[in-house]
Amino acid sequence: MLARLYTAWREQILYLFFGVLTTVINYGVFWLLEVLWQGRHVLLANLITFAAATLFAYVTNKIWVFRSRSWRPAVLAREGAAFVSARLFSFGLEEAGLWAAAYPMGLGQYHLGPVDGVMAAKIVLSVVAVVLNYVFSKLLVFTHRHREEADKHADPADHSGLQ
Repeated sequence: MLARLYTAWREQILYLFFGVLTTVINYGVFWLLEVLWQGRHVLLANLITFAAATLFAYVTNKIWVFRSRSWRPAVLAREGAAFVSARLFSFGLEEAGLWAAAYPMGLGQYHLGPVDGVMAAKIVLSVVAVVLNYVFSKLLVFTHRHREEADKHADPADHSGLQ
Protein backbone atom coordinates (compact mmCIF):
# COMPACT_ATOMS: atom_id res chain seq x y z
CA MET A 1 0.00 0.00 0.00
CA LEU A 2 2.74 2.49 0.97
CA ALA A 3 4.79 1.44 -2.04
CA ARG A 4 1.83 2.15 -4.35
CA LEU A 5 1.27 5.53 -2.73
CA TYR A 6 4.94 6.39 -3.08
CA THR A 7 4.94 5.30 -6.73
CA ALA A 8 1.85 7.37 -7.48
CA TRP A 9 3.12 10.46 -5.63
CA ARG A 10 6.91 9.99 -5.90
CA GLU A 11 7.61 13.33 -7.53
CA GLN A 12 5.52 15.35 -5.07
CA ILE A 13 6.86 13.43 -2.05
CA LEU A 14 10.47 13.97 -3.12
CA TYR A 15 9.78 17.61 -3.99
CA LEU A 16 8.39 18.15 -0.50
CA PHE A 17 11.23 16.21 1.15
CA PHE A 18 13.95 18.17 -0.64
CA GLY A 19 11.87 21.29 -0.26
CA VAL A 20 11.98 20.84 3.50
CA LEU A 21 15.76 20.44 3.34
CA THR A 22 16.01 23.52 1.10
CA THR A 23 13.85 25.39 3.58
CA VAL A 24 16.12 24.34 6.45
CA ILE A 25 19.07 25.76 4.50
CA ASN A 26 17.05 28.87 3.66
CA TYR A 27 15.93 29.59 7.20
CA GLY A 28 19.19 28.49 8.80
CA VAL A 29 21.35 30.77 6.68
CA PHE A 30 18.85 33.64 6.99
CA TRP A 31 18.63 33.27 10.77
CA LEU A 32 22.41 33.04 11.15
CA LEU A 33 22.95 36.19 9.09
CA GLU A 34 20.15 38.00 10.94
CA VAL A 35 21.85 37.21 14.24
CA LEU A 36 25.34 38.08 13.00
CA TRP A 37 24.21 41.34 11.39
CA GLN A 38 21.62 42.14 14.10
CA GLY A 39 18.85 42.67 11.56
CA ARG A 40 20.68 45.45 9.74
CA HIS A 41 21.00 43.79 6.33
CA VAL A 42 17.75 41.90 5.78
CA LEU A 43 17.79 42.03 1.98
CA LEU A 44 21.47 41.06 1.68
CA ALA A 45 20.89 38.17 4.08
CA ASN A 46 17.98 37.04 1.93
CA LEU A 47 20.11 37.31 -1.24
CA ILE A 48 22.84 35.08 0.22
CA THR A 49 20.17 32.70 1.48
CA PHE A 50 18.65 32.62 -2.00
CA ALA A 51 21.96 31.65 -3.63
CA ALA A 52 22.65 28.80 -1.20
CA ALA A 53 19.12 27.42 -1.29
CA THR A 54 18.82 27.71 -5.10
CA LEU A 55 22.01 25.77 -5.74
CA PHE A 56 20.91 23.00 -3.37
CA ALA A 57 17.39 22.93 -4.85
CA TYR A 58 18.61 22.76 -8.45
CA VAL A 59 20.89 19.80 -7.81
CA THR A 60 18.33 17.83 -5.77
CA ASN A 61 15.46 18.60 -8.15
CA LYS A 62 17.55 17.67 -11.18
CA ILE A 63 18.80 14.38 -9.82
CA TRP A 64 16.06 13.00 -7.59
CA VAL A 65 12.77 14.81 -8.10
CA PHE A 66 12.48 15.32 -11.85
CA ARG A 67 15.16 12.78 -12.87
CA SER A 68 16.86 14.93 -15.45
CA ARG A 69 19.70 12.64 -16.36
CA SER A 70 21.80 14.57 -18.83
CA TRP A 71 24.82 16.51 -17.64
CA ARG A 72 25.64 17.88 -21.09
CA PRO A 73 26.54 21.57 -20.98
CA ALA A 74 23.63 22.53 -23.29
CA VAL A 75 21.12 20.79 -21.03
CA LEU A 76 22.66 22.27 -17.88
CA ALA A 77 22.60 25.73 -19.45
CA ARG A 78 18.93 25.47 -20.47
CA GLU A 79 17.76 23.93 -17.22
CA GLY A 80 19.95 26.14 -15.09
CA ALA A 81 18.82 29.33 -16.80
CA ALA A 82 15.14 28.35 -16.59
CA PHE A 83 15.49 27.21 -12.97
CA VAL A 84 17.30 30.34 -11.84
CA SER A 85 14.90 32.58 -13.79
CA ALA A 86 11.89 30.98 -12.14
CA ARG A 87 13.54 31.19 -8.72
CA LEU A 88 14.46 34.82 -9.33
CA PHE A 89 10.82 35.60 -10.02
CA SER A 90 9.63 34.02 -6.78
CA PHE A 91 12.64 35.54 -4.98
CA GLY A 92 11.62 38.99 -6.27
CA LEU A 93 8.17 38.50 -4.80
CA GLU A 94 9.72 37.40 -1.50
CA GLU A 95 12.14 40.34 -1.45
CA ALA A 96 9.31 42.80 -2.09
CA GLY A 97 7.25 41.23 0.67
CA LEU A 98 10.18 41.22 3.10
CA TRP A 99 10.98 44.82 2.29
CA ALA A 100 7.36 45.79 3.00
CA ALA A 101 7.32 43.79 6.23
CA ALA A 102 10.66 45.09 7.50
CA TYR A 103 10.51 48.74 6.54
CA PRO A 104 7.16 50.44 5.83
CA MET A 105 5.23 48.03 8.07
CA GLY A 106 7.96 47.77 10.75
CA LEU A 107 7.02 44.20 11.66
CA GLY A 108 10.46 43.49 13.14
CA GLN A 109 9.37 45.23 16.34
CA TYR A 110 6.66 42.64 17.02
CA HIS A 111 7.57 39.27 18.51
CA LEU A 112 5.84 36.00 19.11
CA GLY A 113 8.37 34.10 21.18
CA PRO A 114 11.63 33.90 19.24
CA VAL A 115 9.93 34.83 15.94
CA ASP A 116 9.66 38.47 14.97
CA GLY A 117 7.26 39.88 12.40
CA VAL A 118 9.84 39.83 9.62
CA MET A 119 10.48 36.13 10.12
CA ALA A 120 6.71 35.50 10.23
CA ALA A 121 6.39 37.35 6.93
CA LYS A 122 9.22 35.25 5.50
CA ILE A 123 7.35 32.07 6.48
CA VAL A 124 4.18 33.17 4.68
CA LEU A 125 6.11 34.35 1.64
CA SER A 126 8.06 31.07 1.55
CA VAL A 127 4.86 29.04 1.26
CA VAL A 128 3.84 31.12 -1.76
CA ALA A 129 7.33 30.68 -3.25
CA VAL A 130 7.28 26.88 -2.78
CA VAL A 131 4.03 26.54 -4.71
CA LEU A 132 5.25 28.81 -7.50
CA ASN A 133 8.61 27.02 -7.69
CA TYR A 134 7.00 23.58 -8.06
CA VAL A 135 4.75 24.80 -10.86
CA PHE A 136 7.66 26.48 -12.65
CA SER A 137 9.93 23.43 -12.25
CA LYS A 138 7.25 21.04 -13.43
CA LEU A 139 6.00 23.08 -16.38
CA LEU A 140 9.04 25.08 -17.52
CA VAL A 141 12.32 23.66 -16.25
CA PHE A 142 12.32 19.87 -16.01
CA THR A 143 9.70 19.14 -18.65
CA HIS A 144 9.23 15.66 -20.08
CA ARG A 145 9.77 17.01 -23.60
CA HIS A 146 13.19 18.38 -22.67
CA ARG A 147 14.11 15.25 -20.70
CA GLU A 148 13.19 12.96 -23.62
CA GLU A 149 15.14 15.16 -26.04
CA ALA A 150 18.18 15.16 -23.75
CA ASP A 151 17.97 11.39 -23.26
CA LYS A 152 17.98 10.82 -27.05
CA HIS A 153 21.22 12.76 -27.43
CA ALA A 154 22.99 11.78 -24.22
CA ASP A 155 25.46 8.95 -24.10
CA PRO A 156 25.36 6.48 -21.19
CA ALA A 157 28.28 8.22 -19.47
CA ASP A 158 26.10 11.35 -19.08
CA HIS A 159 23.68 9.45 -16.83
CA SER A 160 26.24 9.02 -14.07
CA GLY A 161 24.43 5.89 -12.94
CA LEU A 162 21.39 7.90 -11.84
CA GLN A 163 17.95 6.40 -12.37
